[in-house]
Amino acid sequence: MFHYSAMLSLRQLRCFLAVYEERSFTAASVREGATQSGMSQHVRQLEEELGVPLFERVGREVIPTATGHRYYQECVSILRHLERATQAASASGLDCPGQVRIGLLPTFTRAALAPALAAFTEMAVRTEVFITEAYSGVLTDMVRAAALDFAVVPAFRGATGLTVSRLMRDREMLVAAADGPIGGHLTPVRLAELGPLKMVLPGEGNTRRTTLESYFLTNAVAIARRIEFDAMIGTLELVAQSDWVTVLPAVLLGNDRGGERYAIRPLADPDLYSDFVVIEPARRVMSDAAQLFADLLKKEAWRIAERWRDSLAGPTAAEDAEGPAAAFADRPG
Repeated sequence: MFHYSAMLSLRQLRCFLAVYEERSFTAASVREGATQSGMSQHVRQLEEELGVPLFERVGREVIPTATGHRYYQECVSILRHLERATQAASASGLDCPGQVRIGLLPTFTRAALAPALAAFTEMAVRTEVFITEAYSGVLTDMVRAAALDFAVVPAFRGATGLTVSRLMRDREMLVAAADGPIGGHLTPVRLAELGPLKMVLPGEGNTRRTTLESYFLTNAVAIARRIEFDAMIGTLELVAQSDWVTVLPAVLLGNDRGGERYAIRPLADPDLYSDFVVIEPARRVMSDAAQLFADLLKKEAWRIAERWRDSLAGPTAAEDAEGPAAAFADRPG
């Protein structure tokens, strides 16, 4: 039974959440802008107030107890209710001054971002927008630290400290130079039949690298040479000017359907799809402005998916029960 000898403070709760989500007093103190000793003191005081241990300290490891796990869920709910109440009581609508901070992969900044951003700035004229382009690891850390209102990342397992909702499923495309030997723009391609390929790939720390390497291995795709390139503009320029190729999601290539610079071919036999999700801090509630931006971005991404669907012989991008792409009669399962 818990014994309260003093009022618990929000600071204590936030420190507890940070340690739980980071599994480290050091990382939690950096995230919260506190000293490690101060972070440890807040958590220790909280445990004393509750009368139960919330963590087991094993060397440098911090492992939540069963009570710690239950307490975390309740604390997240409390902080979300508090933020929702604060938003309801304060001026926070689209007509009020505000800010949104959004993190996006290059997958979404190249074609989907500009139309969504243009629409947003017309609808929320008093809202400042800050966009961070980065890969999934950086964006996930920023969202968990509440440095971003939300981010779009590849779907992944394990979402401590995050609220996750699906954005879309997108078809993967082989991208080669339009005047190169691959040819066949817009026609499905079986990579195993193309012979050894010179492939541009993201670095090993990128979620997509694991997915692509698994696809190559499983389907006997011969790779002659690899270049690691965690720079999307550089990747596309190299492909356009050489015999190197890459594999990218269709939504990134929304402005390239005409085939002027690239021969773009959907992977087939088997098809390959990537799932993308919206992540936000579990302890926070999206503002009206952030939710509007997320909705507009999803709408634009699905519009690009539909245009690819119309350009290809088969379905491309998307599976969802709701939204613009729900019209795909033969969307992938």
